[in-house]
Amino acid sequence: MKRFLQTIILIVISFSSISAQESDLFRHKRINLYDRDNMPNSKGTIHKDSIVNNRIWRCEQPRLYEYLPGAEEGKGTAVIVIPGGGYIKQAYETAGVSFAKWLNTCGVTAFVLLHRLPNQTDIEDPSIAPVMDAQRAIKWIRAHAEEYRIDPNKIGVIGCSAGAHISACVNTSKDDFSKCGDELDDVNYRPNFALLVSPAAKIKGLGESQKNLGGNIQKLMERFPIDVLIDKTTAPMLMIHASNDKTVSPLNSVEIYKALLTNGVKQSSLHIFPLGGHSISLRDQPGTTAFWPEIAEAWMREIGVLESCK
Repeated sequence: MKRFLQTIILIVISFSSISAQESDLFRHKRINLYDRDNMPNSKGTIHKDSIVNNRIWRCEQPRLYEYLPGAEEGKGTAVIVIPGGGYIKQAYETAGVSFAKWLNTCGVTAFVLLHRLPNQTDIEDPSIAPVMDAQRAIKWIRAHAEEYRIDPNKIGVIGCSAGAHISACVNTSKDDFSKCGDELDDVNYRPNFALLVSPAAKIKGLGESQKNLGGNIQKLMERFPIDVLIDKTTAPMLMIHASNDKTVSPLNSVEIYKALLTNGVKQSSLHIFPLGGHSISLRDQPGTTAFWPEIAEAWMREIGVLESCK
């Protein structure tokens, strides 16, 4: 009898754990970015998602989840949300769902991206996987702009930490890694604007943004040095950072901004707050850092990609 009760308790605990991991994300429409049988940069092995505590550690199929504003509130603007997690996971709840819902309040159509990670063993070249999946996401949304009542020239990206690095990569890369021989190959893969929150980056002279980088992560960071890749074709960027960020130096954002100015990328902006630490979130931010969402919204209006929010 005692063993039976212990078994029942374990089942209840397991069920509670599973329920706790359920997220609003998975109740929204899922959009797979590739045909499983024609996924580029794949070894063709079969595996499943690995998800623990609202974080995905392995992504079986790169995909988007749509978050739509009210039919009468849409502003014709779309933003892809790329959750961060040090390139070993994606914290899709705190740095994904929350951002998408905030963007909806501004009339922005949001899409949360879950991409493949550099530590996955089923990828041929892990160092480009997150970037190519983000490029594919931009293409897919641009190709379906009419369906979503989106202006194809008002598609942006936003990310925290590693997600901010990917956002910067797709905004600066000259190579289209996402081609796979279908109708999206000829669609523009670059965004029209980018919002970077606590961006991780490989900046010459500053050392590594993150400690203990793995081999494939190191290759990815070295392959996409943001300050070097920026040129006059780069779209405007907004950087949000905290002075007391101990994980990624705010000097990364300073150097990115300097490169933007040097290359004549107009309408870019930099805001460094005294407090906030790493991966600044939407809620419960100290002092003036709490105003960053308002600044981001105002900046999108200022550069002409968003009408005034009511």
